[in-house]
Amino acid sequence: MYRPGLSDLEAVIAISRRASFRAAALDLGMSATALSSAIGKLEAELGVRLFNRTTRSVSLSDAGRQFVETVAPALDSINGAMDAVRSRQDVPSGTLRINAFAEAAREILSPLILDYLRRYPKVHIDLVTEGRLVDIVADGFDIGVRVADLVPSDMIAISLGSPRRFAVAGSPDYFRQRPKPMVPPDLLEHDCIRVRLPNGALFKWQFEKAGQSVQIDVTGPITLDEAHLARTAVLEGVGLGFFMEQSIREDLAAARLIRVLDDWTPSSPGLCIYYPGRRNASAALRAFVSLARGLSTAQNQGKG
Repeated sequence: MYRPGLSDLEAVIAISRRASFRAAALDLGMSATALSSAIGKLEAELGVRLFNRTTRSVSLSDAGRQFVETVAPALDSINGAMDAVRSRQDVPSGTLRINAFAEAAREILSPLILDYLRRYPKVHIDLVTEGRLVDIVADGFDIGVRVADLVPSDMIAISLGSPRRFAVAGSPDYFRQRPKPMVPPDLLEHDCIRVRLPNGALFKWQFEKAGQSVQIDVTGPITLDEAHLARTAVLEGVGLGFFMEQSIREDLAAARLIRVLDDWTPSSPGLCIYYPGRRNASAALRAFVSLARGLSTAQNQGKG
């Protein structure tokens, strides 16, 4: 006789959380076909439909909503018990899931994540990059990486460095044909790479000098939603770009890009890793936090 297992129950929770079989399957590391089959078997066993499915949407049925409300706390208790056992491990192992926006992931990959993997080879890192701000607990992540002012107040945060600066830059070829902007409103006479935020809104370039704040709704030939793509467009002379300084530092040093409006580009809060204050954190999470604190201390001492 078929008996649902924990993986089947976790699958229901994942689908209800993501409202998508495909997204839930990616989270669970399985194919959408296998996930659909597992849910079909569970629904057949229960004799009710847990999800209302159309070609465009997935939502919980009334029975599914009641099922999730009952099962989710029980699964939390089971996972809590497993975390309590894992916390007694001497050697970090298992999987550590990290959520970060792409630029932050690139920034911490070498000094933190790859160093961690060299130290703790029994741990598997599952790094997911996305622009939207997620609830790391609800979405099944152990750690989040965001700028300091976006870290939820109920999380434990560790600063990974000093404030970060913005930079406006263009290629030498671009400036051979156009004058350099001297003040932010001059940008309205330039081609600029527009940036679309994860919520769909267009980013307005932000400037500050001597207590005066200015936002410029730039115009240009292309709109992008990823900093690396914007860098490529700017290097090709398509227009000016608005970046985090760290992402184009090598280009500036090699004169592949020329920085402008330097005295108008403010700093922003630095990166943080953050995580929930679990009483029974796994050995893998404790080791990652310890390494992050060490990196933070080293960076702070380097500034002294």
